[in-house]
Amino acid sequence: MKRGLHGALAATAFFLSLIGGGARAQPPLWVVKSGETTMFLFGSLHVLPPHLDWVPKTLADGLARSDEVWFELPMDAATEARVGELARARGMLKPGDRLSAHLKPVEIDRLDKDAAIVGVAPRSLEPLSPWLADVVLSLALDGKSGASGAYGVEARVQALTPRTARRRAFETAEEQIDILAGASMTDQTANLDSTLDDIEDKDNIYDRLLKAWMSGDVAGLQHEVLDPLRTRTPDLYARLISDRNHRWVATLKERLKQGGTVVVVVGLGHLIGPDGVPAALRAQGVAVDGP
Repeated sequence: MKRGLHGALAATAFFLSLIGGGARAQPPLWVVKSGETTMFLFGSLHVLPPHLDWVPKTLADGLARSDEVWFELPMDAATEARVGELARARGMLKPGDRLSAHLKPVEIDRLDKDAAIVGVAPRSLEPLSPWLADVVLSLALDGKSGASGAYGVEARVQALTPRTARRRAFETAEEQIDILAGASMTDQTANLDSTLDDIEDKDNIYDRLLKAWMSGDVAGLQHEVLDPLRTRTPDLYARLISDRNHRWVATLKERLKQGGTVVVVVGLGHLIGPDGVPAALRAQGVAVDGP
């Protein structure tokens, strides 16, 4: 009970700090209008704390009259199970191999210390490829801030979407796991190292990210989400962000020809910055209203 009450009070205080005495701040939202089609683009935080009032009215109105809602992956139990199955199949190192064998001694010591900080037993990471160890530690770090996928954007959007609206997805479970598991070992370990930086960040990167998202601070989001990835591992940035955006933009341009109301909900990193979906659509002559 105490933990639930603490979470509610913290989220309320955080929200009040954002709205202050002026207009309510809200996460960034883009609106595309082309012919008979209206398309809403919304950047998700996949995990959120409970009791956070984040839904922009424009998004809620768009969902209420939506004909289609697009996600990165199908939002169903079968896909969730398939992701877990594939993660186990492709995220485990070969027998006899271990995570620490791919790290320098100083990195091993750092991993052991930081894993303990977020409540993960270092020994449990040893059979994992760096990309899966990175995922485990990232989720544990978010969880320390009280965030969970149960309160994330996708879960809330699902609840707000009419049953009559068609659910669609850009990728399959196989495609998404391949994006992570197919990265080079060098990029995987570099990204793991970046997550260790986040764990050691005394200012709490998740809180900074959440505040920037809630206040619609696109520049701040780019600084926190994209710039470190682009700088440290440009090949992984292309694999995770820009290449996928390019494919999605082609899909969305075709969908714009069909009419109706469409809501697109993907990770916020795909919508911000010069390689983001809104920027790419604008560069191709599509009118996009938003930050």
